[in-house]
Amino acid sequence: MARIVGVHGIGKYRYFQAAGSAGGAADAMRAKWDRYLHAGLSGGAPYTGQSYVSEVAYYAHLLRKETPPATRRDLRKMDSASQLVLADWMKQMGGAGNLAGETLTGVIHRLAEWLLLRLGPHAKSFAEDFCPEVAAYFASTDAAARVRSRDAVADAIRRNQPKVVIAHSLGSVVAYEALWAHPDLSVELLITLGSPLAMRGVVFERLQPLPQAGRGRCPRGVGRWVNIADKDDIAAIPGALKSHFDGVTRDEKVNIDWADFHTVRNYLGCGAVNEYVEPFLKA
Repeated sequence: MARIVGVHGIGKYRYFQAAGSAGGAADAMRAKWDRYLHAGLSGGAPYTGQSYVSEVAYYAHLLRKETPPATRRDLRKMDSASQLVLADWMKQMGGAGNLAGETLTGVIHRLAEWLLLRLGPHAKSFAEDFCPEVAAYFASTDAAARVRSRDAVADAIRRNQPKVVIAHSLGSVVAYEALWAHPDLSVELLITLGSPLAMRGVVFERLQPLPQAGRGRCPRGVGRWVNIADKDDIAAIPGALKSHFDGVTRDEKVNIDWADFHTVRNYLGCGAVNEYVEPFLKA
């Protein structure tokens, strides 16, 4: 059986709240990833306890200084760093328009309305998770949170010695930086799902190491890098990474769900990763 390590995306602090520990949260997520991956590999056959994932590297608790509220914080009430992420993100989606001369508060009100009207309540809820966590990861005021997060991912990779790392959403950013920061690590295959790595103004120019001459590079310890993005995934802008990173083996566009466009459940369950992980399952 292949050793696969997953790296989770946004909105996963609730697992820590439910389990009371990072280890418990990681175990709960691994059980779900096994089910999701089984659905894709088996074509939806009943799950009977198969194990595919050794561990889901858990870092969400490291981006929190305090317990978040029970409900998401409305876009209009987020802190300024999160609102700046929203404004830069919306530029990629064409939602900013002509905002010259407007205050940040006015801009955020307009962007929140645009997001709700254009893409619906699910996209707005997604943004209310995405913006604060991206802002927290890149926060200049607490660089230690970023280091702790990528060290947690590196520790999971080192502990399990996987052949495959599957990194979803913000987790693809953490995994990318972890693999660069820890050159002793190596994996045969890196799969990124719904990755914002190439998002200009939000992620790309803030990566460590910094892109050179407008291009990032595949971490040296990665044998192959496959990137998969849904055509409607608003976190994966742009969806293709080859035009921004050297060493990407393949970009693949999928259509998992026009409304539920970003969940790891749909990415793993749609079968898009099958051809890449199956050879390792047979080894």
